[in-house]
Amino acid sequence: MEGTPHPVPRTVEEVYNDFKGRRAGLIKALTTDVEKFYQQCDPEKENLCLYGLPNETWEVNLPVEEVPPELPEPALGINFARDGMQDKDWLSLVAVHSDSWLLSVSFYFGARFGFGKSERKRLFQMINEQPTIFEVVTGAVKQVKTQNNSSKNKSNNRVPSRPSEPQAKGIKASALKEEDESGDEEEEDDEQGGTLCGACGDNYASDEFWICCDICERWFHGKCVKITPAKAEHIKQYKCPNCSNKRARA
Repeated sequence: MEGTPHPVPRTVEEVYNDFKGRRAGLIKALTTDVEKFYQQCDPEKENLCLYGLPNETWEVNLPVEEVPPELPEPALGINFARDGMQDKDWLSLVAVHSDSWLLSVSFYFGARFGFGKSERKRLFQMINEQPTIFEVVTGAVKQVKTQNNSSKNKSNNRVPSRPSEPQAKGIKASALKEEDESGDEEEEDDEQGGTLCGACGDNYASDEFWICCDICERWFHGKCVKITPAKAEHIKQYKCPNCSNKRARA
């Protein structure tokens, strides 16, 4: 909910600047101003939303009363989950919803002012140059300029046995064991078809990144457990959400 009106962005550059301002405000709430943000998200209050404002500030407030709202609304009721989760998990959850909200606001302006295909593409490319709020909050934004052989070996058990060529390149194919090419295609299809994601239950897909839990040895789509190939490079021992929760309860 924005107390003072801001200029309505009408061009790709103006929408991008609006996006950057709101994004900066949300990052402040979830990083440098996190204590203040935490206190304002009292579960005893009504449904609250986190708003990023174009002037790089943020506010926690009730959703607007008008239906439909002038702009897309952020995730509702973020305060209710605050005390039911670990702090870092709660902040990560709010960050994910904040990323979704930022995109919806930007493309709302694009639709409202008739952005064409090329303008929408340019807007998304400009937005995509910025790390997501989730990446900033979780620390996944850190880039590693050089990787030694030991870091390559860490990814050895992070993918299914037969990734596609593009995927293999993305996660250091040099660390993967060479497959015996003598097997026929039918056996390969059967093996791939038998691999199921431990989160969504879908079959193995050769064009998707997978990661294996070092505890229960189950495979997961990277997107289902929010792990990217770059992030997997730096994980010494991966524990899936189920195994992590079991250890926390113990």
